[in-house]
This record gives sequence, structure tokens and C-alpha cells, in this order.
Amino acid sequence: MKKNSIFTLFIVLILASCGKKEEQQMPAPTAAPFPVQTITKQDAVVYQEYTANLEGQQNVEIRPKVTGFIQKIYVDEGQVVRKGQLLFKLETQTLNQDASAAKAMVQAAQVEVDRLKPLVDRKIISNVQLETAKAKLAQAKSTYGSIASNIGFGTIVSPVNGVIGSLPFREGSLVNSTSEMPLTTVSDTKMIRAYFSMNEKQLLFFNKTFKGATTAEKLKSVPEVSLLLVDNSEYDQKGKVVTMNGLVNPTTGTTQFRAEFKNPEGLLRSGNSGIIRLPIIQKDVVVVPQNAVFEVQGKQMIFVVGQGNKVQSKIITTNGTSDLNFIVTDGLSEGDVIVVEGASKLKNDTEIIPQQIDKTNSETVAPTDKEIVKTNAAAAKK
Repeated sequence: MKKNSIFTLFIVLILASCGKKEEQQMPAPTAAPFPVQTITKQDAVVYQEYTANLEGQQNVEIRPKVTGFIQKIYVDEGQVVRKGQLLFKLETQTLNQDASAAKAMVQAAQVEVDRLKPLVDRKIISNVQLETAKAKLAQAKSTYGSIASNIGFGTIVSPVNGVIGSLPFREGSLVNSTSEMPLTTVSDTKMIRAYFSMNEKQLLFFNKTFKGATTAEKLKSVPEVSLLLVDNSEYDQKGKVVTMNGLVNPTTGTTQFRAEFKNPEGLLRSGNSGIIRLPIIQKDVVVVPQNAVFEVQGKQMIFVVGQGNKVQSKIITTNGTSDLNFIVTDGLSEGDVIVVEGASKLKNDTEIIPQQIDKTNSETVAPTDKEIVKTNAAAAKK
């Protein structure tokens, strides 16, 4: 029994000795390089976005002034027209007949005046009869002039330069001045107007941000705005906010603004929609790359490099974005060093080799070979 116990104890000692040798032979974990950035306060541009409806500088509804059948349409939908260009011709045959009758009445009234005038001069009849005849002549001329003008209204020309909208009526259609739909709309789109609205909270922020005793002074201090199109591309022309409604709509609780954009290539059309981006400059704020932030249970977090180049996660609070950065309002202080990439590979107390990023060109400043060897040697000693 004693021999068996001694043999068993001997085997256990040998195995324990082998285990210690294996532990001593296992290499110590080495620190990996990660890009980091030192927090400094800076100015940031934040964009506020508002849905906008686009309209041409002039949207003129073309309506007939007289009742008549459309005899001829000289333009087509989407056609570019010039001011004074012929658009429609209405049938005026009935008006021509009325004009002929009115002209005959003018001639008859003129004959009567010419007949009575010498009689009055010779005091054969009283002057009252002549004045009555003159009044009838003036009335006949007025009637004829009105009918002649209506005949002219049968020829409809464009009042402005622009683009033809839809044509709801066809040749032969009966139209009049009280028709619900216009003959067409001519839209001048050389300058596009973008209408957007702010609610009361946004308007209050706007008034606090842009100083001025009057609306005109506030609008002068507003920077140029950009326009996002429906395909999420940015329109290549910058715009300017030119008007602000002085009253808040009591029904919607909003105030309407108007921005204007040049449209030299005719890319924008009346009826389009877009998004106005208004830049707001925030001074002395903390910004961090969006790639550096990760979420855990709905909370935004970031890794901060501490003593011994070990990282610790911290909860941060953000308030909007500036380009590819988050604006941090709580959780970080100036001088903190954060990990900007590779957060998914880290956990608390992980030791790293910091690679400082140059903010101006987003390039990392890599550590030297000596620094890597020194860091790994320190980790091996631990």
C-alpha cells in the first residue's frame, strides 16, 4: 500500500511540474494597434432640414376673358414660350357679327348728330335734341369698343417667359372666364422658389440664432442654404432665404419661409419637392467620429483610453450630427483620448497600442517599431 501511495504521489508531482512548464512557455498576449483621437473643442456645422415645395418665380394661370370655342392651340405641354407668343385662338364669329351691328349703330348715331347740328345752328330745334343725339353716339361707340376688345381677347398670348404646363382642354372645347380650370399655366422657372415651414420651437431657435432687430436684418445673417433633391443628391446651386412670414398660422402652428435658387439648366420644375438644409454653426463643441460610437441596450457608448493604454467604455449623450461626426453634449471632456475604429474588437481593460489620428487629413500616426516592442515587452512582464 505504501509503495502504491508513493508511486501515485510521484506521478502527481511530475504532472504538476509539467503544467507549470507549459504555463511558463505560453506567450503573453500582445497589445494590438488601434487608431485614437484626442478630444478638442471646435466649431461644428449642424444642418437643420425642412421639407420644401418648389414653384417657379411666376406661375401664371391662362384664362379666357370671353366665352368661346377653342379654335386653335399653338403650343404643347412642356414647351418653352416667350412673352407675347401666341398660345390659343378662340372662335369669335358671333362677336364679329355683334361688332358689325354695333358699328352700324355708331354710323347711324353719327348721321343723326350730323343732321341735327345745322338745325341747332339755325335755331330751328333746341340744343337738347343735339345733346341727346351726341349721348347716343357716345354710347354706340362704347358698345362697339367693348365688342372689339372682346374680339381681341379671343387671341390669347403668353404674358411672361416660361414653360407651358398641362393642357386640360382640346380644340373645339367651349371655355369661358368662369371655368374651374385654366387653359394652361405658364411657369417662369429661371428662378425657383422653395417654400418651407418652421414650427414654433424651430422658429424660436431661428430667432435666437440669427440676430437682428427686424426680420430683414435676421434674414441677412442667414447663410446660404442647400437643396436636397428626391434622389438624395444635392442641387449644385446654393440658395438664399429671402422672406419669412410675419405671422404664425394659428391652425398649423407654423411660419412659412421662402428660399430662392437659380435654375440655369432648367433642372427644377414647378411642383417638385425637396429638402432645404439650413447650416447652423455651433461653437466650441465636442465632436467624435460616428464610427467610434456603438450602442448597447439603446445607449450610445465609446471607448476611452486610460492609464496603461487600457480602454474603458463610457456612455455619451449626442445632439445631432456634423458631417460624419456626432456632437457630444455629455460624457467626454477635452483631452480625453478615444478609440475611433475597431470598437467591436475591444472590451473593458483591453490594452492597445494607440495610433494618433491627424484630424486635418484623417491619417493615423503609426507608432515606431521600438514603441511596439517596448509595449509588448511590458505586457509580457505582466
